[in-house]
Amino acid sequence: MKKLILAAAFAAFSVATAFAEDIKIGVTPGPHAQIMEKVKEIAAAKGLNIEILEFSDYVVPNQALADGELNANSFQHQPYLDNQVADRKFDLVSVAQTVNFPMGVYSKKAKSLSELKDGATIAIPNDPTNGGRALLILADQGLIKVDAAKGLKIGPADVTENPKNIEFAELDAAQLPRSLDDVDASVINTNYALEAGLNPKTDPIAREGEKAPYINVIAVNAKDKDAAWVKTLIEAYHSDAVKDFVNTTFNGAVIAAW
Repeated sequence: MKKLILAAAFAAFSVATAFAEDIKIGVTPGPHAQIMEKVKEIAAAKGLNIEILEFSDYVVPNQALADGELNANSFQHQPYLDNQVADRKFDLVSVAQTVNFPMGVYSKKAKSLSELKDGATIAIPNDPTNGGRALLILADQGLIKVDAAKGLKIGPADVTENPKNIEFAELDAAQLPRSLDDVDASVINTNYALEAGLNPKTDPIAREGEKAPYINVIAVNAKDKDAAWVKTLIEAYHSDAVKDFVNTTFNGAVIAAW
């Protein structure tokens, strides 16, 4: 009987450990890192051990994933990934949607866009997709008009009407909160706003709607998209526990997209 019990215990241990796998996931500091810590907790119970690596910019996590230094990353929306794949020829794909971070326009010198003076300077992200996203917010608010034929891929050169002669300062996204003392307004990604102590719900003088094109994603190398660990990762991320964590932790500043 003891032998049977030991054999059964060994078999159960073998099954449990057979599905254990270690992966590395790249994130940016702030909400993405915080959410992934919760995902890590849920995934561990499913036999998936996650090591979280933080990156301070938007370029390196995709390069690291393409180079095999990461198994996945979770920091970018689909248009940004599409642009990176097109420009850098990465063989990366998205496997799941995660959260949405409505972008905001922040200012220490104006309480509304209408208060911006002629010739005011607005800082926007210097990467094409987030820079275009920032310009679309300003266009939606009626401050400028842009070339609609360009879709999401627009830059300052695609501004067709600019009645207030706004100047655009293109800066690294992580530096935008620091620019608030030097410019009239900055259009800042929510993760960097939160990291800088800004409140994305109450501080912006204008805010983006919950636009589907900018929902964030989990990206992996194309060869891994059907791997068992990817399925487990998605199940952990899309769990009710993670959704509750997002809702209670960020109070509407970050929105669960599943």
